[in-house]
Amino acid sequence: MSDITNEDIKKEKDTVTEQKSEEQHLKAAIREQAIEDEKPLSSGSTLRKILVGEFLTAKMLKEQIWVIVIIVFFTLIYVSNRYSCQKDMLEINELNDKLKDAKYRALASSSELTELCRESNVLEMLKNNKDSILQIPNQPPYIIKVPTNE
Repeated sequence: MSDITNEDIKKEKDTVTEQKSEEQHLKAAIREQAIEDEKPLSSGSTLRKILVGEFLTAKMLKEQIWVIVIIVFFTLIYVSNRYSCQKDMLEINELNDKLKDAKYRALASSSELTELCRESNVLEMLKNNKDSILQIPNQPPYIIKVPTNE
């Protein structure tokens, strides 16, 4: 049992010290990663930082959360408004087509009525209808002069 020498004790102390130092080093690394605050951005924002996404830090997101919420809100309003406008435009186009059809039908009806009301067509219908007592006048109309009191 007296085989343990001072050198063995020193080696054992060194290993224990190394383990403690390694343990402290690990604890420090874990603490560093656990901290939510990230390192501040450098003063210059470059295109590379924007494309890589380095500017999206937790601190920046916390500071700008209301701006992000407002942007999302307005984006949703923009999309819903565009959808609503497209729906209204389709309805307007459909109603314009119906209006054109109604105008064409009214024009066709008006032309048919005009054709039927022509004097020649009315006379033709009177000749064909023997029951009618209406006849074509043989004499020109008389002009009746009414004396006026002036």
